[in-house]
Amino acid sequence: MSASPTELGHVRPWRHIERRKSRQIMVGSVPVGGGAPITVQSMTNTPTSDAAATIDQIRRMEEAGADIVRVSCPDEESTAAFRTIAREAKVPLVADIHFHYRRGIEAAQAGAACLRINPGNIGSPDRVREVIQAAKDHGCSMRIGVNAGSLERELLEKYGEPCPEAMVESALGHARILQDHDFHAFKISVKASDPFLTVAAYQLLADAIDCPLHVGVTEAGPLRTGTIKSSIAMGNLLWSGIGDTIRVSLAADPVEEIHVGFDILKSLGLRHRGVNIIACPSCARQGFDVIGTVAELEKRLAHIATPMSLSIIGCVVNGPGEALFTDVGFTGGGKGAGMVYLAGKIAHKQDNAGMIDHIVELVEARAAEIEAAKTGDLVAAE
Repeated sequence: MSASPTELGHVRPWRHIERRKSRQIMVGSVPVGGGAPITVQSMTNTPTSDAAATIDQIRRMEEAGADIVRVSCPDEESTAAFRTIAREAKVPLVADIHFHYRRGIEAAQAGAACLRINPGNIGSPDRVREVIQAAKDHGCSMRIGVNAGSLERELLEKYGEPCPEAMVESALGHARILQDHDFHAFKISVKASDPFLTVAAYQLLADAIDCPLHVGVTEAGPLRTGTIKSSIAMGNLLWSGIGDTIRVSLAADPVEEIHVGFDILKSLGLRHRGVNIIACPSCARQGFDVIGTVAELEKRLAHIATPMSLSIIGCVVNGPGEALFTDVGFTGGGKGAGMVYLAGKIAHKQDNAGMIDHIVELVEARAAEIEAAKTGDLVAAE
């Protein structure tokens, strides 16, 4: 099979996103900001003190492609278990800390790659200094996390309600504390459950500071509506170049957050992972069960991380045109069979009965071919 049609395509000016220039920090071994690929995060919802359950959940997130995972550390039992969890995790872990400065120090000592902490909320200047020193000593970065629902009382009194200006003032105030202690390895988030407020706050913050930005809509809701709300706000920001790492906050399995995050990036052409299935909604012209076929293919191809494209179109109205730009394509043609396309060209006919198995084999073979080519390139470069 020849090169992917998507690899052969020209860079189209109307698809170009110019990302905001930010300085780069490291979250463990993962670069964030400074032009690095936009990372996808999620957060465990198991009791952190149950190390086995938390490790199992992290493992599922890693398999889904998570770059970074956040783990809440509300008590001493949690930070005690964190050491075991961090040792078993393959991705960097962010320790989520609220109010208690000792938890931040313990998490840094236990192997956290990053502390999610608002320095202004953890007590006296001496306590803040201790946490910052622990982060420096153990190579931790930090995330300042401002939420519209938990703004400082004085800011709510000043502005009357959560608003972009109040959120950004809060974020910059926390950042100033870190900067005054010569600590600059931090990123910031300014999240709200309202997409409008979220977008406005990030736009204001993006112009005010050059640190990496962690983008997300907090408490977005259940899987379907939360995905829509997150896609609207995060898509708007990412399209305008704002965002260095993302988390989709859903009242659902955290693995779903990873899937949605990658789908948002994939839709914007900002990052590619796995099979991008292009499929019609189907109509009376369909030559096979499009919806059932796509659902089955999505499950059976979930293990493939290699970026590639697959078109599944029910009839010849749009099928051949879509197949021109995909690695593998199938177009319904009636009489119990359809046409298979490889790298945008007609390859052969395939009966509907064996179509799913055949497409899975073709996609797996194409993925193996792409990975082999990458390996060859690396060897040649060496």
